[in-house]
Amino acid sequence: MPSLDPLLRPRSVAVIGASRRRDSIGGAILHNLIEQGFQGPVYPVNPAATHVQSIPAYRSVADVPGPVDLGIIVIPAAHVVEAATACGEHGVKALVVISAGFKETGDEGLKRERELLEVVRRYGMRLVGPNCLGIVNTDPKVSLNATFAPVSPPAGRVAFSSQSGALGLAILDTARRLNLGISQFVSVGNKADVSGNDLIEFWEKDPGTDLILLYLESFGNPRKFTQLARKVARTKPIVAVKSGRTPGGSRAASSHTGALAGSDAAVNALFRQSGVIRTDTIEELFDTAMLLASQPVPAGPAVAILTNAGGPGIMAADACESAGLTLAKLETKTVKVLKSFLPPEASVRNPVDMIASADAPSYERSLRLLVEDRNVDAAIVIFVPPLVTGAQEVARAILAGASGSKKPVLSCFMGSHGVPESLRSLQEGHIPSYAFPEAAARTLARAVSYGVWRNKPAGKIPAIQGIGPEGAREVIAKALAGAKPGESRWMGGALMEDLFGAYGIRTNRARPAVNRGEAASVAKSVGFPVVMKVRSPDVLHKSEVQGVRLSLKSEEEAARAFDEIRTSLGRANPKARFEGVTVERMIQGGVETIVGVTRDATFGPVVLFGLGGVTAELLRDVSVRVAPLTDRDAEEMVREIRGFPLLDGYRGAAKANVASVVDMVHRVSRLATEQEEVAELDLNPVVVFAGDAPCVALDARVRLQAAASATAGRPAAGSPPPATAGAGAAR
Repeated sequence: MPSLDPLLRPRSVAVIGASRRRDSIGGAILHNLIEQGFQGPVYPVNPAATHVQSIPAYRSVADVPGPVDLGIIVIPAAHVVEAATACGEHGVKALVVISAGFKETGDEGLKRERELLEVVRRYGMRLVGPNCLGIVNTDPKVSLNATFAPVSPPAGRVAFSSQSGALGLAILDTARRLNLGISQFVSVGNKADVSGNDLIEFWEKDPGTDLILLYLESFGNPRKFTQLARKVARTKPIVAVKSGRTPGGSRAASSHTGALAGSDAAVNALFRQSGVIRTDTIEELFDTAMLLASQPVPAGPAVAILTNAGGPGIMAADACESAGLTLAKLETKTVKVLKSFLPPEASVRNPVDMIASADAPSYERSLRLLVEDRNVDAAIVIFVPPLVTGAQEVARAILAGASGSKKPVLSCFMGSHGVPESLRSLQEGHIPSYAFPEAAARTLARAVSYGVWRNKPAGKIPAIQGIGPEGAREVIAKALAGAKPGESRWMGGALMEDLFGAYGIRTNRARPAVNRGEAASVAKSVGFPVVMKVRSPDVLHKSEVQGVRLSLKSEEEAARAFDEIRTSLGRANPKARFEGVTVERMIQGGVETIVGVTRDATFGPVVLFGLGGVTAELLRDVSVRVAPLTDRDAEEMVREIRGFPLLDGYRGAAKANVASVVDMVHRVSRLATEQEEVAELDLNPVVVFAGDAPCVALDARVRLQAAASATAGRPAAGSPPPATAGAGAAR
């Protein structure tokens, strides 16, 4: 693809639709280009004027006497394709289409946008928009403000991509108010050509950018995003807000995994795997940016708190611990020196409360001691304005105390959000300031999590022995024989066993029985004790119709259980079809977990691990990642759930075979990655045993969806709920 340099570092700009009216969009863009001091020629294009805002104007871009790198198009949508064609004929290398009226308006607009993109491709141009606010580059060698925003952001080293033009206006205003320096800003609009992925790739190599901020409404290519972000975030932090967190998608899921791993969980997983810092709000995005734009990434979670009031210090301590941070245990020598100059009433333990009489020199000296303490990874300094000491004096003292430190320092000037004026004037960088301690603690916690991710080695997708993708494809083809494009089907038990066998996924094999005599005979051949479960195409969760009997120890018990299950189904659901039972050996002991996959329409296969059994959805103790998984992804998934101590020898119990369940997670990830027809998969429970015994899936469901579907959907009308493969616990 052509470079983005003509777009973000243009040597000349033409404004197609430049207006003499300053209150119009075309007039505001031309004014901003001139006011910002763009370092190249600006050519207004307006067929009805000889001059626009005192600059000679041209009837068409074809009449412009010199070469044009960047064309800004701000004319009615119906004429945009014609203008873009004229730009291409003139050799313009990049376009920013401000105009609305494209795919956001419906089918006609979509057709117009496709025509525009065809023109862009034909002439080898790059395009931002359409339907956008514009772009900014504050590099003094460029000085480009090609937006219609009423304010310009201060120059700095933070790049920002926004999918919302309206929000972009607020972003630029907030950056100016907080004095957060922007290197480049791009409102991507409809993302017809240039996307967030393109910008991340460009900003990775931009020497003027140290931090990347994203406001996202959708993902165009999430797999490419993951690959880029994983690489870029190693050197430049990426902070993102992703809108659209509603759980509607999970309500349509058929399986435990589908209900637990909705689209927003997939976004969280994608960001976590990629090292992207996710915030819930734009305010939190700016809070995080203020820290990472000016302070080093913390090396660990140990925080020192310095305050002149006990209450805010306690609030900060509570907020830190709630956010997963720890209060640093100060070295003995630090405590000793603090005692030597602070009043006797002061508390020299962490939090360090210097009391209300603390002056600016006390702040400077105390802070220097804290950041030099080997047990401290970061410091939060709180100032509550008393009568005796001014905020500006304390701000200067904080900057002096933090000078030369390689540890992040955050300040909290109670009630004041942003950076105190006394710090702004200092060239060596800002110390971020927050209105309340909770915001400082949450912001620091995000930076700590990012630092942990960055300091760990990048994971690798492991080689897996004993898998047969071709055999699995044959099994799936049998299961989908005769299916219409997009049709969903639940796999039958025998085919499921073959599918799992192709990927080395251990299950507890089940045998069918259609009458009480056969049930007793099968139970005897399997070997007592056994488990018996109902077989019905109308039953999803067997335990809900009392369709499970455990620990059957004789043929008589097996025959009686068959009758009981048939009777229970008739009572619970008189219309349900009874097709007999399945019988399998009874598995006892171990820890019940769940391993599953749901195929997200945007992100592809999303893998889930957690505590399993009938309470899986109630406990919701799960972790989620987007496939394919690296070795690091799978290990973290298993170890980060709250219930992991149950696998790790809780209260003296023998440690479970964690390696075997990690291996199963990898096998399920590989299956879902290679077999695109797998729409949902549940292995629940997967029992993990102590010692060297491998884990085994006692129950399973797989929903397939035939290829060439426009949209993923629920099972087609008449398609039965899942059969099961294996058992051993109630479902």
